[in-house]
Amino acid sequence: MTTFYEKLGFHDGGVITLVGAGGKTTLMFRLAHELSQTDGPVLTTTTTKIYLPKPEESETVIILDPLQDMAPRCRDVLKHTHHVTAAAGYQKSQNKLTGFSSEDVQNLWETGLFKWILVEADGAAHRSLKAPASYEPVIPACTRWLVTLVGMDAIGKPLDEQWVFRSQLYSRITGLLPGDTVTEDSVVKAILHDQGLMKGCPAGANRYVFFNKADDDLSRHSGRRAAALLCSAAEKKLDAVFIGSAQGDAQQTEYMGIQ
Repeated sequence: MTTFYEKLGFHDGGVITLVGAGGKTTLMFRLAHELSQTDGPVLTTTTTKIYLPKPEESETVIILDPLQDMAPRCRDVLKHTHHVTAAAGYQKSQNKLTGFSSEDVQNLWETGLFKWILVEADGAAHRSLKAPASYEPVIPACTRWLVTLVGMDAIGKPLDEQWVFRSQLYSRITGLLPGDTVTEDSVVKAILHDQGLMKGCPAGANRYVFFNKADDDLSRHSGRRAAALLCSAAEKKLDAVFIGSAQGDAQQTEYMGIQ
């Protein structure tokens, strides 16, 4: 069976950072499950906040505060599992883990304890599309792959807060007016704009876009159109574009290379 990490071309270990909206957490834990079964050990974490994982997402969660004790604690936990979720703290009122700084992720990587570190680097409040605020995303400098997600169910919907997180910022960087229909063209602008979804990507990182929630013929057609527009406009700003569903069959994920 083809795995998502194989389909997306992840190999030989590294830091994978997920940004955007429409399925980051789902994809992160799916990749973690696959990699931990065959190519671990794996750390999942965040530089923002994520909900406390469900047991089926991650059975082992540790809080590394202070971070100085990370190596012995991680080493001890890895005797019993190949997948660990770690965070700097836990907010019980929100049931959320609080994230590390990008420097902390670098330090965790340099311990050499993990072959893979998967990082969720911004929030989207469960929307399928977003524009980043000035302080996000928080992308570790050691990122080998940056994966930008877009939920295809936002295409054709009105530009408002129901579908687009920080819709006013999205309007500002794409030129789409509030209430207008979200188009594939506007998504391309949101990805490639200097203040768009990939801002802050480290030099040398592989830049991927994943059009997620392409669960039917209509959304796949829309994903292909968006991918074609993106590939045409990317001008060497991207390495690959994928269309598929993080909850679906990895084999059905479509790949479009960048010329």
